[in-house]
Amino acid sequence: MIPTKPVILEGIVDHWPCMKKWSLDYLRQIAGCRTVPVEVGSRYTDEEWSQTLMTVNDFIDQYIVNKNSIGYLAQHQLFDQIPELKQDICIPDYCSLGEGEEDNITINAWFGPEGTISPLHQDPQQNFLVQVIGRKYIRLYSPQESENLYPHETQILHNTSQVDVEDPDLVKFPKFERAAFQACILTPGQVLFIPVKYWHYVRSLDVSFSVSFWWL
Repeated sequence: MIPTKPVILEGIVDHWPCMKKWSLDYLRQIAGCRTVPVEVGSRYTDEEWSQTLMTVNDFIDQYIVNKNSIGYLAQHQLFDQIPELKQDICIPDYCSLGEGEEDNITINAWFGPEGTISPLHQDPQQNFLVQVIGRKYIRLYSPQESENLYPHETQILHNTSQVDVEDPDLVKFPKFERAAFQACILTPGQVLFIPVKYWHYVRSLDVSFSVSFWWL
């Protein structure tokens, strides 16, 4: 935290029940009939990106099993809606190192198929990203690289880069080539600490379920 550098933490979630319990069958069993908001499209910066409501069962059938297209279940309230899931995770003790109260910690669920992308962006809080199912490719850029990352100029997307990280248009965004980065593949049981304002790009390599904790 003091040098504000990302780090992968090992072994701190091995005791979480979700590491052994969570699967597509388990999610169907405890939450299949629940209606949840789903993001449709590979990334939220695409023009065709949209949101819709559907049951967890329909989401799994359409986007995970049949792979008709890419949809993502990204939910801040999922653990409040489905307390059985919340019982399977714990707030990392490290979150108490911040200045905020436990009530101010935001817990997010990220569930989707292979190929789902979170464009390069930064968040205003510290982040612990816990990988439960599947793997994710993650690329990280220091806030000092912001000028080379071409953030959108609109207020609503000012925290998101205009650059397609894995297929950049270096004619349009020439300074991106000089931006220094770190990369990793996050695997089940690993926790990535993403410092506040640190730029990160995420692509799911498999069907993936992650839990993130935003805190100050």
